Amino acid sequence: MQQHRIVVLGAGYTGATAAGRLARRLHRDDVRITLVNAEPDFVERVRMHQLAAGQELARRPLSDMFAGTGVEVRIAEVTAVDAERKEVTLATGEGEEALPYDSLVYALGSGWDDHGVPGVAAHAHQIASRPGALRLRERLAALAPGEQVLVVGAGLTGVEAATEIAEARPDLDVALAARGALGDWLSAKGRAHLRKVADRLGITVHEHTAVTAVDAGHVTTGAGAALPAAVTVWTTGFAVHPLAKATTLEVSETGQIVVDRTMRAVSHPDVYAVGDAALVEGPGDKPLRMSCASGVPSAWQAADALAARLSGGKVPTVPIRYFNQCVSLGRKEGLIQFVTADDRAKDSALTGRTAALYKELVCKGAAWGVAHPTVGMPGGHRRVVEQPVRTAA
Repeated sequence: MQQHRIVVLGAGYTGATAAGRLARRLHRDDVRITLVNAEPDFVERVRMHQLAAGQELARRPLSDMFAGTGVEVRIAEVTAVDAERKEVTLATGEGEEALPYDSLVYALGSGWDDHGVPGVAAHAHQIASRPGALRLRERLAALAPGEQVLVVGAGLTGVEAATEIAEARPDLDVALAARGALGDWLSAKGRAHLRKVADRLGITVHEHTAVTAVDAGHVTTGAGAALPAAVTVWTTGFAVHPLAKATTLEVSETGQIVVDRTMRAVSHPDVYAVGDAALVEGPGDKPLRMSCASGVPSAWQAADALAARLSGGKVPTVPIRYFNQCVSLGRKEGLIQFVTADDRAKDSALTGRTAALYKELVCKGAAWGVAHPTVGMPGGHRRVVEQPVRTAA
């Protein structure tokens, strides 16, 4: 019997998790799992603000993580997906290569979103990727005491970036521009703690401030004011990888692949999408936000559904929901905001040093789970019972 070819695109939290879980679920003789990633190392994206602030992060080579699992790691850039021919195009050091698949798990994730604001691409820094965080790290290291750093966007990423930079470089003038009120998504306790930490770290908060243009030494607000910024850090949200939009896959206005509750693409049943790349409905039929908290469960769901379909088993559907939002506020402070299933803040929140330790355990646990992809879950190595008929390309 021919091996069923499973190709996983992207080795972030979701892609690496899906590949490892499939390797655990399915018999090695029956499947060939290929994990494609542009970088040779797994990147802890939730720690990019730490990297930018000057901290060192441990290297996690994908080749080491997946050694002995049966997953083949390919270091290459994905340049195209042909959902009709069922193949992806890879750019390698030796040129372009076509990689065919029987089942595809699309986990290319997201990058920063400049929202079309003039000057952002030319003058702002981002921490949505390791290269971006390293460029910001280099720029911050070159700043003299008293120079201004402005973080634009006061969501989870912006708050973590501002507090991390302010703690690591107390000699800098760090500011945060929030479109609404600071922490307006948090409970009263959470908002009060966030403001307390920002005040202690000397962060200037510009509330109800929309940035409409970015220049080399300042930004312009919607009210026409100029805010000084030797360095501007742009954290106003994420945009999905543009590749899916160029395919015949059905995508949303945001470019996310439209999937059912098993993470299967509604337009192409041999394609699964996970993490930021997928438009996933959560509790209350609300789209899940782009986050590790929802991305990893989507990878579990996709891997288990694909394994069940290939082995003739019952396809599981486990609702994806939220429990809390974990926010680091530097290395010594944190905020754990407990939320409803559909991500609305509850009154309860954990703050201070205990919250910082909680967040650190969550980050370490997520990285450990990716670095040990086939450990800690029942296996069984199910045999593939159904194979698609392959047509000549």
